[in-house]
Amino acid sequence: MNTPLLILIAGPYRSGTGGDPELIARNLARLEEAAAPIHRLGHVPMIGEWVALPILRGLDEREAGEGDVMYETARRLLQHCDAVLRLPGASAGADKDVEIAHERGLPVYRSIDEVPAA
Repeated sequence: MNTPLLILIAGPYRSGTGGDPELIARNLARLEEAAAPIHRLGHVPMIGEWVALPILRGLDEREAGEGDVMYETARRLLQHCDAVLRLPGASAGADKDVEIAHERGLPVYRSIDEVPAA
């Protein structure tokens, strides 16, 4: 058995929602749908919003307005990830995650079928 990977699931979160909370929640649910299959393969799934949203709730308005907490959290998180699963859909943030993964030499999977079992 190979060592389990920490795999960042990247895809649309706010993109294409116009800020509609229901559409944002639907996008998060799509990201989360990939978590169980990654777990079944023996890996650890991670979604940047799982980390960033509690941070946002803990910041005051001024702090939250100083740059994009979501992008910065994903950038920091990618320093600990072993791979990225890029789900379909337009997303500047997910595209940036892929760019960072390539810079770090990490594998980028485009389908759960591409993820090897641990």
